[in-house]
Parts: sequence; C-alpha cells; structure tokens
Amino acid sequence: MELELARMIIHGIPHAAILIEPPHRISAANAAALELLGQTLVGSHFYTALRQPSVIEAAEKSLKDGEPREAHYVVRGQGADRNYLIYVRGIGEKAADGVLLTFEDLSPLASAGEMRRQFVANLSHELRTPLTAMVGFIETLRGPAKDDAKARDRFLGIMEREAGRMTKLVDDLLSLSRVEENERKRPKEPVDLVALVRSVAQNLSPMAERADVELRLHLPNDERIVPADADQLRQVLNNLIENAIKYGGNAKPVDIRLDGPAIHPLLQTEGIVLSVQDYGEGIEGHHIPRLTERFYRVDSHRSREVGGTGLGLAIVKHIVSRHRGRFRITSEVGKGSIFKVILPSA
Repeated sequence: MELELARMIIHGIPHAAILIEPPHRISAANAAALELLGQTLVGSHFYTALRQPSVIEAAEKSLKDGEPREAHYVVRGQGADRNYLIYVRGIGEKAADGVLLTFEDLSPLASAGEMRRQFVANLSHELRTPLTAMVGFIETLRGPAKDDAKARDRFLGIMEREAGRMTKLVDDLLSLSRVEENERKRPKEPVDLVALVRSVAQNLSPMAERADVELRLHLPNDERIVPADADQLRQVLNNLIENAIKYGGNAKPVDIRLDGPAIHPLLQTEGIVLSVQDYGEGIEGHHIPRLTERFYRVDSHRSREVGGTGLGLAIVKHIVSRHRGRFRITSEVGKGSIFKVILPSA
C-alpha cells in the first residue's frame, strides 16, 4: 500500500525522484528524473541508470536496513557540470520494501558562490590599481620629487583623481547594496517624471556644455505620475544621461524622451517609457546582454579614463526591478544606443 502511494506521490515532487524496489529495479520516476536520467529509466536496473559508486552504495545499504542516507551525484556536461545532492529514504514498514531517491540540484548555489568570488576578485582589482599608483606617487614625493614643486603638483593632481575614483566606487557599492536590500519593497510615493527629468537635465547641463553635447528634451506639457522612489529614479537618470554624455561622443546630441502612459507588452499593463538616446559609436550586440553585470565594461581603459566604476548599469537594473519595471538596451554600431526604462504608471 505504501509503495503504491509512493508511486502516485512521486509525480508531485518538484525535484527529480525515482523509486527503487527489489530486486534493484526502478519502478517509478517523475518527469524531472526522466529528463535527467533518460526516458527508458523505469524498469531498468538502478546500477545501469545511476552508475556512480557512492549513489549505488547508499541505495543498496538503505534497501537492506531502511536507514536514511545522502550521496552526491555529478552530471558531466559540455559546459559546467551539474551537482546534485541525493536524499535516500526507505519506503514501507520493511527495510527491503523500497527506497525513494530525490535529487536536489546544488548548481545554483555553486553559481552564486562563483559570482561572489568573481565580485571579490573584480573589486580587489578595481581598488588595487589606484592604490598601487598612489603608493608609488607617495614614495616618489618623499624621495626624488621631494623638492620638485612642479612634479609635486602633477602627482597630487593624479592622486586626487584616483582617490575620487575610489570614493565613487565605494559610493556605488553602498548604493547597490541599499537597492538590493529594499528590492522586494515596491515604492509607492507619487513622482512626476517630467519634473524629475527637467531637474536632472538642468543639473547635468554644465557637464554637457563642457563636452559640447546638447541635451534635447522631448517631454509632455503635463505631469506624468508614477509610484516611485524619487531619489532612486534620479540616480537612474543621472547614470543614463551621464553615460550618454561621456560615451556618446563630443558635439553630438543626447535625446531624452517620455512616452505614454499606454499599455506596454513587457508590463502587460499601462506604463511610461523613459528613453535616453545617444548618437555615438554604438555597442556591438554580444556586449549588450552583459552590460548590467557588475564591473562589466565594453572598453575598460576608456571607462576608467572617464571615471566609470562599472557599476552604474547594474544599479539601474536593480532600481528598475524594484519599481517592477523593465530595462532594455538597443544599439547599432556607428549609430548610437538607446537605453529604455519602462515603468508601470500605477
């Protein structure tokens, strides 16, 4: 009776699961197990289906004594291997009635660990470069350039820029941490996007003038209200418009638009589209899916030269996600890029 119930329940288990009954045959398997181990799984000897000694040993022992056990199972792939933790549990009143094996995929945990290691490595690299430069300049100022006023001023200027870049990096990291901490809490404060865009554009106009860039606003005459965190949306606008000024090319305009409200297919509800368009070099297609990764840069040297930290678009992505919106990037080499933020209007 218990085995029959187990055969029925196995199909409702979210993980891959198989039922082994004496004499060592697989009597039931759910869809996830068939996909993992093969469509001819049911009825086969579990030795030939599982093949890995640690799993076979755990199943054999549990068939004999009914005790729970665990084992690791590795699936080799052309890309990364997938690692599973198998829970072996006895079924029925008798030890030899059967055992249930469930497979928990540990690969997402391994991927998260790898992402953390890459983040630490990238952050260490970003900090090491300016720190190494500053240490070298300090040693020079204490030694050969101790009495050289011209060299001292030049080195202090470089050190100031490097210190500023590290400060910006720390600020962006703290900002990203705060956004991630509150990402599940959707903001509800009414914010007028028209007024916000005008305010940010005015604040960035000196920067645009220095780069000989015209900020062209295409805004409705009346308000466009969305539930939002005004400070975070200001940060989104700052990041996108600053990037357009820095990377769009000197003497080329930047267009900033607000469209809607209208039903948007990506939201499946009414939304407002904020777009920032530059007419610079554009971005090759293979870079676009990775632009919102932390520390990912299309041109590392140029990004550092203009003061980029490699975190700006990652911050934008998380802020937009918190607002239950969508962030999309389109670009054509030689013609420029469009960065769109699509926000629900209610």
